[in-house]
Amino acid sequence: MSRGASESSAFRLRAGFAFGVLLLAAGGLVARAVNLQLIDREFLISQGDARFVRDVSTTANRGSIVDRNGVTLAVSTPMDSAWANPSELALVPEKWKELSQALHRNRAELARRISSNQERSFLWLARHLPPKDADAVRRLNLPGLHLTREYRRFYPAGEVVGHVLGFTNIDDEGQEGAELAFDHWLAGEPGLKRVIQDRRGRKVQDVENIRTAREGRDLKLSIDMRIQYIAYRELLAAMAANRAQSGSVVVIDVTTGEILAMANQPAFNPNDRVRITPAMYRNRAATDILEPGSSIKPFVMAAALESGRFDASSVLDTSLVKVGSKIIMDEHPHGTLGLAQILAFSSNVGMSKIALALEPQQLWGTLTQLGFGHVTASGFPGESAGVLSNYGSWRPTGIASLSYGYGLSVTPLQLAHAYATVGALGVARPVSMLKVEGG
Repeated sequence: MSRGASESSAFRLRAGFAFGVLLLAAGGLVARAVNLQLIDREFLISQGDARFVRDVSTTANRGSIVDRNGVTLAVSTPMDSAWANPSELALVPEKWKELSQALHRNRAELARRISSNQERSFLWLARHLPPKDADAVRRLNLPGLHLTREYRRFYPAGEVVGHVLGFTNIDDEGQEGAELAFDHWLAGEPGLKRVIQDRRGRKVQDVENIRTAREGRDLKLSIDMRIQYIAYRELLAAMAANRAQSGSVVVIDVTTGEILAMANQPAFNPNDRVRITPAMYRNRAATDILEPGSSIKPFVMAAALESGRFDASSVLDTSLVKVGSKIIMDEHPHGTLGLAQILAFSSNVGMSKIALALEPQQLWGTLTQLGFGHVTASGFPGESAGVLSNYGSWRPTGIASLSYGYGLSVTPLQLAHAYATVGALGVARPVSMLKVEGG
């Protein structure tokens, strides 16, 4: 065989081998493409989604609280909060000093939190940042550092109406007062949407809206802020004049039973959550009980008139009365008095004689119908029912003491409610603080 023929045969052999290799490679690519596009398609999509597709919550604004005239008492304002993926933020420790300055946090404490939470993908760094601080954080543009929109509750009237409104926690959830009692009404329902993010967690594209956020509903109170300011001011003046350590004021519309004002001292500013303590935010008008003293006498007199044993012309000797071994006397005896005079002079003797002349069940029934011994319909969290024992356990000395306000306990709200009933000429209306409107 000639040399030319040999070289030609070798060339064909090499060409065939190269073609075969190329053919095998092409077949491999086709097989791989088929595998990726058809067989492993769902798996690969799910893996990609797991890395770049996220379901993120969308915030819902909490409903506002207003007084009966529409004056804003509580409103949620949008603010930015800073959070981080510690494992990503840990890649730039040289930037932690700038971050601590922007957040006004201790650098060593910030470093400790980032370093000790690198197994987590979410870590709050600061909540509810002022706009200036949020802008400083945003300009840093650090890997793993993010800002998210939240809401913070603001109370324009401060401590003037603090005990009525209560307050929310950092997550805008009701903790006391109307905020707690009607949290289910005020709170919105967060939405949910699917987004595509880059490797730094920044949103690239909205994919779909899974659940639309529902905004919270507004709440209108029966409170009249004009009357509330007057009640707050007069309570402060009365406490100063009497050197009192605490006090309460309740103003009720006798025609409707609606609470127009309620104030307590000591008070608290719901905007300053750092300084709020349980002793400060206790709504004394609804939770604290006290012996009513002579303020109970008009209600005992009402029971007497309702019984039919006494009328406007009845008279009693109020010199003294002996109950068992106890002798009851007035500080300034007035002799024989009519029912109106007994109230006017606040005669303990006269009231004792009246109460002892009544059937215990009848006296107990009148006091119960006036609201003593059970909570009102105000809706205040933690409201006390007071103490009014059953008439079956009453003894003569106890009945006499009860007639001038000892041996039972009431809240200021109960007492105001009872007097509102008298003011409404005996028509007892449920106490109401809330006028729910909207939504």
